[in-house]
Amino acid sequence: MIKINKHPKSMQELETSVPSGFTMKFSNGNTISVQFGMGNYCANKNKESKTQCTTAEIAIWDANGTWYEFEEKHDEVLGHCNADDVAKWIQFASTNTIAPKIGL
Repeated sequence: MIKINKHPKSMQELETSVPSGFTMKFSNGNTISVQFGMGNYCANKNKESKTQCTTAEIAIWDANGTWYEFEEKHDEVLGHCNADDVAKWIQFASTNTIAPKIGL
């Protein structure tokens, strides 16, 4: 399943939503979120949401709601990914199992 997500256009136009991201749910149960609207960790972070952007933030979780932790950031969200990075993480989400975090 592929779903388009919307974000507020700007701080001045919070009621106006524009398409600025998407989620993809794969047959293995994983979902990836790719967001590039105002407030996301992307080139549009402190700007008006646009329908395009040079970078995006991503997050990945499984069918049980276990979020993938990006080792390099020790975080569940990875920001400022270019198109090649997004493609790499889509491939990862569609073909891997998300391991639960140890110690939680």
